[in-house]
Amino acid sequence: MNRIIKKYITGKPLWYNILIGLTLVFLLGLIFSLSLNWITQHGVARNVPSVTGKKIDEVRDLLEDQGFQVVIQDSVYYDSLPPSVVIKQIPEPDAVVKVNRTVYVTINRTVPPDVEMPNLVGYSFRNAELVLANMGLRLGDTTFRPDFAKNSVLEQLYDGKTIGAGTKIKVGSSISLVLGTGIGNEEMAVPRLLGLTYEEAKILLESQGLILGVALPDPDVKDTANAFVYRQSPNTRDDKGRQFRIRPGQMMDIWLSAQKPNVDSLEKSMRAPSVNPDGQKTENDF
Repeated sequence: MNRIIKKYITGKPLWYNILIGLTLVFLLGLIFSLSLNWITQHGVARNVPSVTGKKIDEVRDLLEDQGFQVVIQDSVYYDSLPPSVVIKQIPEPDAVVKVNRTVYVTINRTVPPDVEMPNLVGYSFRNAELVLANMGLRLGDTTFRPDFAKNSVLEQLYDGKTIGAGTKIKVGSSISLVLGTGIGNEEMAVPRLLGLTYEEAKILLESQGLILGVALPDPDVKDTANAFVYRQSPNTRDDKGRQFRIRPGQMMDIWLSAQKPNVDSLEKSMRAPSVNPDGQKTENDF
C-alpha cells in the first residue's frame, strides 16, 4: 500500500503535489473553522444565577449543572453570617456570559481567624469602641469604677478575666470594659490605712471607690503584699483633730514597712498644721 502511494506521488509532477498539499491544508482549515463555533459553543450564552447567601456545596451543584465552573477566590469572616456561604460572586448575578465560564466566589470562613488583643487601657470609650470594631471584636458589658479619668478604659476583660495586649483571640469575641466614672461629688472621711497590710489597704480603698496611688516599700520589705502601712497621704486628721475629706475617684499614697507599726503613736506624730492635700475644707469648716 505504501509502495502504491509512493509511486502515485512520485509519478506526478511537483506542481501537482504542491497543489494537492495546499488543497488539503485549505480543507483542514475550513473544517476547523466550521467546527470552532461548535467547539466553543459560539452564540450560546446564559445568565449567571445569583448564588450569594447560599452554601458553597449548593452553589457548586447549581453552577456546574448550568455549565459553569466554580473557583473559590477568597474567604473572609463575618460572625453575623452562617459559615461556608457565598458572600460575593464574579461575574455579578444576571450577567450574560458564555457557558463554561468560570464563576469566582468569596465565602464566609467556617472557623474565625485569630487576632491580637489591642491595648485599650487609657483610651476613651469612643476610641476603644472604634478599635474593637476595626479588629472584628465585639463590645461586651461596660462597668464603671470611681477614677479621676472619666470614661477612660481602666481594664479590659475577656470571659470575666483581664486580658493583656497581644493575646490571641478569635474574631468576633466579646470584650468587656471597665470605665472610670470621674471624681464623685459625695465626700467621705479619709479612711485610716495605718497598720493594715498592703492587700488589706488595697481592698479597703477599692470598696470605697478610692484609688491606690504610689506604694513605697522600705528597703527591708521582701513581701510587699504582706508589708504594713506606716504612713499614708492624705492623713486622716490635721494637728487639731479635724477630719480630712476625700471624694471617690481620688488617690491615696502609702508607705510600707516589714514590721507592724504602733498605730496610735503614728497618728499623733503625723498630725501636722497643714491644709487638706486636696484643697478641700475640713469637717469643721462645713
